Amino acid sequence: MIIFGTRGYLHQLAVLTMVCGWCGNPAAHTLRKRVTKFTLFFVPLFPFSTKYATQCTFCGGERRIAKEEAEQLAAQAQAGQDGNPYGTAPQQPGHVPGAQNPYRS
Repeated sequence: MIIFGTRGYLHQLAVLTMVCGWCGNPAAHTLRKRVTKFTLFFVPLFPFSTKYATQCTFCGGERRIAKEEAEQLAAQAQAGQDGNPYGTAPQQPGHVPGAQNPYRS
């Protein structure tokens, strides 16, 4: 009796601030890599599928991306740059950085 199958592994590569294509909000996006491996007797042997995607932390929308684009976004995250192609993410209207919250005692 031979037992074989697959097992998926999810790796979080980076967190980037981008404008979401689903909801249009500037929000944090997680860059993820999903690897599916062939297993024999519950031992992972070799990967046969690798997919990359970004997921919005605001709305949960997910977008698949190519390996080259994922590597470019990961490199930008390593360099400390945002992956936002529209410039910096705007602040909320009326938000003043460093100001005290008037509703908090």
